[in-house]
Amino acid sequence: MRVLCIFLAVVAFLDSPRAARAEDDLKTILEFTRTKYQVPALAAAVVKDGKLIAAGAVGNRVAGRDLPVSVDDRFHLGSDTKAMTATLAGMMVDEGRLRWNSTIQEVLGPLLPGLRPRFANITLRQLLSNTSGLPPDNEEIGRLYFSPDAVDHPPSDWRLKMISNWGSRHDPSIANVGKFQYANLGYVIAGAMIEKASGKPWERLMYERIFVPLGLKTAGLGAQATFGIYDAAVGHRIDSKGKVTPYPWGEAADLPAALGPAGLAHMSIKDFAAWAGWNAGEGKRGPAILKPETLKLLHKPVVEMQVKDPKTGAMKTGSYALGWGLSKFDWSDKPLLTHNGSNGMNFASILIDPDRDLAIVVATNIAGTRADPATLEVMKSLYAKYSK
Repeated sequence: MRVLCIFLAVVAFLDSPRAARAEDDLKTILEFTRTKYQVPALAAAVVKDGKLIAAGAVGNRVAGRDLPVSVDDRFHLGSDTKAMTATLAGMMVDEGRLRWNSTIQEVLGPLLPGLRPRFANITLRQLLSNTSGLPPDNEEIGRLYFSPDAVDHPPSDWRLKMISNWGSRHDPSIANVGKFQYANLGYVIAGAMIEKASGKPWERLMYERIFVPLGLKTAGLGAQATFGIYDAAVGHRIDSKGKVTPYPWGEAADLPAALGPAGLAHMSIKDFAAWAGWNAGEGKRGPAILKPETLKLLHKPVVEMQVKDPKTGAMKTGSYALGWGLSKFDWSDKPLLTHNGSNGMNFASILIDPDRDLAIVVATNIAGTRADPATLEVMKSLYAKYSK
């Protein structure tokens, strides 16, 4: 009966004049920002105390076409997927299948003989906090990701082949272990450790352990549009001359499948908000897919970070937890949980204030210099409005 009452209350709110005003206000913010930064589509949603209080989407699924987006359109989340991979790791720890200090050697060593010693001793916690000493993506790592041989292997198998290839030839620099270096390869390795511990592919775990329990019905992996159909906000690239080109389907529409644990999830802005709201609750609300103390541990800072913006040269500071960053903005009174995600064609951003039980998500179907400031501007406006 209590669940029914809550459901009826939510429906009543969504049908109320107050909800309509919130949606209109949000669409006004989104359309102004979308026009200002010339992005094809822009969507955002806000969850407070576990309830969706605002959601909106403006623009088109494909630039230059009259194909309006809706709040049910799927947007690509990029590296915002990392927090989901960290959540799966937390489940394995809760179940005694892994420890935070489980090493690559302990979990994958029997499958991958010949790993170099310092590489083999990297722990799960180091991988998830980007303190393993592994480098950011470089040309050599890129060749592993985009190898033509990858198509001949299931993603789980190719993850192991990439790990073996790299780990048998490279040790992390002693000087870099414990320091923050954003390493997608580290999340690929963490995904493989989760697969070995669970006996299931990472992709299946995402559906069974996160998407289905949290009711994320639009959630999926890979390019967000159905092949041959413009049924989602498809990604776009901008070339050096400013030309915008859509990439709706096929291999070019997303990164290789083996990179899933580092960033290949997609879902609607409302489902993205539901995921964010669950995190904002820090275990106060169901479903109880993690112990509350484990969820809080995922949000706890591990390492200070200073990341140089390659475009402006400015240093971005803050902390990194396990799949989450913590940043103090010039418009926030404290560090907030946040993360950005992009596959080079889309951009998504998430912001969580657990003290206020507030979550904000913003997404667009383009990347680069237009996307980052557009999403940040919307996030700033919504935080100012709903954090009071």
